[in-house]
Amino acid sequence: MLDINNLHAYYGKSHVLHGVHFKVAQGEIVALLGRNGSGRSTTAKAIMGLVDSEGEIRWKGRPIRGMKPFEIAHLGIGYVPENREIFPKLTVHQNLMLGQKGRGKGSRWSFDDMYAMFPRLKERQHTEAGVMSGGEQQMLTLCRTLMGDPELIIIDEPTEGLAPKIVEQVADFLQKLKEKGVSVLLIEQKLTIALNISDRALVMGHGSIVFDDTPAALKANPYVRKEWLEV
Repeated sequence: MLDINNLHAYYGKSHVLHGVHFKVAQGEIVALLGRNGSGRSTTAKAIMGLVDSEGEIRWKGRPIRGMKPFEIAHLGIGYVPENREIFPKLTVHQNLMLGQKGRGKGSRWSFDDMYAMFPRLKERQHTEAGVMSGGEQQMLTLCRTLMGDPELIIIDEPTEGLAPKIVEQVADFLQKLKEKGVSVLLIEQKLTIALNISDRALVMGHGSIVFDDTPAALKANPYVRKEWLEV
């Protein structure tokens, strides 16, 4: 579905990505791992057209590099940024409505689905999003993106700063996506979670992919973990 080849990205004159290449297949969860500053979030932003880039980004065979973010989203790629970006003055339900694709026609997901996955959101559906906890806002951001019925979701650090119970709920959420055939590109610091739910693990270092294999292969490779992941 998603095919990236020789991707370079820049912030002004700063060259951040250096020839990134990988694929994400339909229904696959791919973990994108690496230390802070390795280029993981920049990769996500480059896919979504949020930073200057060069190289090849193809979605179901179609070149999408250079398209605007909303055009990319309309093709079926959802994006959950690290900073969540909820609409603080709107209620939970209103935030979900804004994410809805075509008023829900033909969508695999409904408001009831979101509230079933995260019952806390149902309890807070008439609450302004800005007064909710970080964990609740993360739930909302995940669900708002899903209401757009994407075929691929790029999720940047969904468990950052969350309580263990909420982390478990997020992991369950990702498994439900896979059951529905939604592909996931997961940027995550918590190796245990990422490796337990992923089909494939990518490791980034200095703006390039330095490892691409199964989670089991990564667990069995102490050199890669020590060199590129462990602090």
